[in-house]
Amino acid sequence: MAILPIYLFDHPVLKKKAKLVRELDDDLRQQAADMMETMHRANGIGLAANQVGSLQRIIVVDISGVEEAAGATPLVMINPEVLFEEGRWVMEEGCLSIPDIREEVERAERIRVRYRDLDFQVQESDMEALLARVILHEIDHLNGVLFLDRIGSVRRKLLRGRLNKIARGECETAYPTVLADGALKAEFPLS
Repeated sequence: MAILPIYLFDHPVLKKKAKLVRELDDDLRQQAADMMETMHRANGIGLAANQVGSLQRIIVVDISGVEEAAGATPLVMINPEVLFEEGRWVMEEGCLSIPDIREEVERAERIRVRYRDLDFQVQESDMEALLARVILHEIDHLNGVLFLDRIGSVRRKLLRGRLNKIARGECETAYPTVLADGALKAEFPLS
């Protein structure tokens, strides 16, 4: 497995919509494994393919490290789609592509999601609370939407200076990153 660089705020790939995966192959399985390893190395709980520069509809999620979700099973979701949403709740969110910024975001409390697993079999599951939130956050990424797009415009303007610094790589991360201009910033080997 390899640690992939995570693309930072304002890189164009983060605003693009990912394309459906039509078939599963060894390259896609390897990408999913690399994404899971990258997410764990970055101490994240979710990662979308856009965030590592790929425009395929794949997300990985692992909330097992969060106290209230201890023992949760890590998930690889290919072509995830939300079928149903219920309830609303607000919680602070962050993002590996936008380090050191956290904001309150309103999302559905419960969802039903359909996706393909690593055997390319269709699965349908009901999710709630933190797991639902992380899946919705990552599906947003696949649609070119950042959590910042879900906060008020005044708050976004107040964050502009910090966001510009992130885009230029003027932030500390424990993982390799790709800046908005495409430059690689790596503190350690990528594999």
